Amino acid sequence: MAMEINIGINEKDRREIADGLSKLLADSYTLYLKTHNYHWNVTGPQFNTLHQMFEVQYTDLALAVDEIAERIRALGEPAPGSYRAFGKLTSVEEEDGVPAAEEMVRQLVKGQETVVRTARQAFKAAEAASDEPTADLLTQRMQVHEKNAWMLRSMIA
Repeated sequence: MAMEINIGINEKDRREIADGLSKLLADSYTLYLKTHNYHWNVTGPQFNTLHQMFEVQYTDLALAVDEIAERIRALGEPAPGSYRAFGKLTSVEEEDGVPAAEEMVRQLVKGQETVVRTARQAFKAAEAASDEPTADLLTQRMQVHEKNAWMLRSMIA
């Protein structure tokens, strides 16, 4: 028998917050996969710069998905963890091909900004329920993704 969760956030609010975090998890995982794909497949005069930048970004995302999933679990909800589940929840467009380097950068800007919007949407429920740990996690993720989007945009003339 599972123990009741008594952290000062009611079950309905915990579920709503976890739903927002599940969308963030799906977006983050999809962006991780896309960024890793581009890391492997980028070519051209900016190869070294982009290869390294993409590695920094996908490494951050790999750590972030664990943190997001663990917060969902701390709220008492199951974390999604399959391509099928992520596909239903994500707003980040998947990549099937291998675009040119500049298009990779453009697509990653869109992905980074999508993750920011998803986090910002999830923040509303966390803030309304006085869920400071989730609000803090979301604030940190927004800051990282806004900075990444800026850095990527700066790569395009």
